[in-house]
Amino acid sequence: MAQPKGELITAVDIGSWKVSALIAERSESGDLQVLGTGQRESRGVKRGYVADMRATELAVREAVEQAERIAGVSIEDVWVSFSAGGLISDIVSVEVEMGGHRIEQQDIDELLAAGKSSIDPEGRMILHAQPALYTLDGLTGVKDALGLHADRLGVDIHVVAADGSPVRNLGLCVASAHLAVKSIIASPVATGMACLSAEERELGVALVEMGAGVTNISLFCGGMLVGLTSLPYGAADITDDLASAFGTSRAQAERLKCFYGSATASPRDNHDMIEVTPISSEQDGSEGIRITRAQLIGVIRQRLEHLVGEIGKALKDMGFGGPVGRQVVLTGGGAELKGIADYAQGVLGRSVRIGRPRGLAAIPDAHSGPAFATLAGLVHYAATNPVDLRAIQPANQMVHRSNSTAWVHKLISAFKTGY
Repeated sequence: MAQPKGELITAVDIGSWKVSALIAERSESGDLQVLGTGQRESRGVKRGYVADMRATELAVREAVEQAERIAGVSIEDVWVSFSAGGLISDIVSVEVEMGGHRIEQQDIDELLAAGKSSIDPEGRMILHAQPALYTLDGLTGVKDALGLHADRLGVDIHVVAADGSPVRNLGLCVASAHLAVKSIIASPVATGMACLSAEERELGVALVEMGAGVTNISLFCGGMLVGLTSLPYGAADITDDLASAFGTSRAQAERLKCFYGSATASPRDNHDMIEVTPISSEQDGSEGIRITRAQLIGVIRQRLEHLVGEIGKALKDMGFGGPVGRQVVLTGGGAELKGIADYAQGVLGRSVRIGRPRGLAAIPDAHSGPAFATLAGLVHYAATNPVDLRAIQPANQMVHRSNSTAWVHKLISAFKTGY
């Protein structure tokens, strides 16, 4: 194996349709260069949850080995995504008295340690507990408080938690493939780093990850994730509808969706004919059937009407209302369907763009689409390696905690009023 010149980062995205791996090298200048990628069909994951540990372990092992062969390196540890339902996002605020003194690093360390003690996961497993923005004497949105004077110093802590058992099952599958887990990252956190600019996260944007079995919807504002919900639907439901409607296999239905499918229709679709191989032909040798492209699109749009409708309801429930100009970024494998951005824009009444991974040099064309945004985001997350309060020792000093639940919900509501 070749010796890498810089730091190696390996990301593994375990989804309901595919398991993909990417090995990148970070140079001394901070540039990220893709060295190798791998992909295998996911047979052991349903709706984001591990349903077959052996099949998932095998897919992880083969995807990583393929990436290793291409990169010419051997890796030992990986960053892993988690995208199943049950993810929650919250903001917790803590505050200490400074008495007008100049803020030193020790003051910030003690504040963050106190913040860790104030987090109550309510029985869930914490995936992220990261300081977002500081508060000086009531002034919010301070990114770096070091060296400033203040009577009161506070911090907003972004917490993402999930049900513990699914996360442990995912980690066990990776460990069984003889790989050490550096960290398990919530998919929306990683994907946001790959698809959204810092300005978009600051101004406010909705990120919709349409995976195969799960659609995650997350809201960003003030530079951080302020809302998160999951829908138990995805692009694989479109494939299943096509397979059922035309009596064909899932593999054939997926091919029809990718090559001929679209979210938008045209008059010509009534004349374009498509050959479909039924499942029965494998047994009795029966001939294939012919359908119009309009029939195919009709089945796709029926499912999209339900899915995009549910996305719209979720955005409304999360407080993403107000000005039409607020943007929605659509990513994930489902975002590769032709015309889906235009369709979603018409239904949601908002500007919709497709989010693709960026910031990685030498990424293969096959892995540069929205289906691989989470994979690229894992690399970006690992490269920045943000501060996580879980690694900080609890503080012993007395800290004024802002009226717990009521304050948290008040803060989140304040963010949402900007929508």
